Amino acid sequence: DGGRFLDFEAALRHARRLLAEGADILDIGGESTRPGAEPVGEDAEIARVLPLIQALKASGAGAISIDTMKPAVARAAVSAGASIWNDVAALRAPGALETAADLACDIVLMHMLGEPRTMQEDPRYADVVAEVEAFLLERAQAAEAAGIARSRIQLDPGLGFGKTLTHNLALLAALPRLVAHGYPVVLGASRKRFIAAIDPSAKNAESRLGGSVAAALCSAAAGVAAVRVPDVEESVQA
Repeated sequence: DGGRFLDFEAALRHARRLLAEGADILDIGGESTRPGAEPVGEDAEIARVLPLIQALKASGAGAISIDTMKPAVARAAVSAGASIWNDVAALRAPGALETAADLACDIVLMHMLGEPRTMQEDPRYADVVAEVEAFLLERAQAAEAAGIARSRIQLDPGLGFGKTLTHNLALLAALPRLVAHGYPVVLGASRKRFIAAIDPSAKNAESRLGGSVAAALCSAAAGVAAVRVPDVEESVQA
C-alpha cells in the first residue's frame, strides 16, 4: 500500500475492508521493500506492526502474515498472532533459519537480487528462470535442514525484486515449472512497475489495476497457491 495506512486506525479500517472484500490472508509489514527504500530500525518496525496484529487477532481475523526480514520482528509478530513469516530475504539474516524453525510458523521464501536500495540499478542474469529456481530450491533445502517442515515452506519468485521487464515476464511464463516442484508458490505482481513498462499509460500504482488483475489471472491459471494483491475485491471477482 506504499505506506498509505501507517496510522493505526487507518490500517485497522483498511484491514477490515480487505477481509470483507474476500482476503484470505492479511500481509502486514512495517518496512518498505520498494526499489530504493531505506531500512527501518527493528524497534520502529515492531512498533508499527504489533498493535495492528494484536487488534486483528483479538477481533477474530483469519491468517495473518508478517512481512519482515528481521527475526526479532517475526518472533514478536508470531507471538502477537501472526502465523506466516513472509521474508523477502529468504531467511538469510543471521539467526533467521533458527528462529523460523523455533516459531514453527509457515514461511514464504522470496528471491531478491541484492537489497531494496540497490536491487533495480542494473539486474543481470545469464538465465533468470534457472537462477531464481535454483536459489529458491536451495533456500527451501536450507530451511528443511534447519528443522522447518516441508509442508510449511512456500516459494515466491520475487517479481520486481532485482528484475527487469524481460525477467519478470520470463518468470511469469515459467510459473508452471516452479509449481511443479511441489512447494506452494506465492506471487506478488500487483501495481508493480513492469506493468508500466508494458503500458506507458499506467504511470502510477493506482493506474495499474488492469495489468495487476491480468497477472493474478495468469498466476492462478499456472497453479500458484496465493496471489498478494492490494485490490482484493477486483481480484476476487476476476
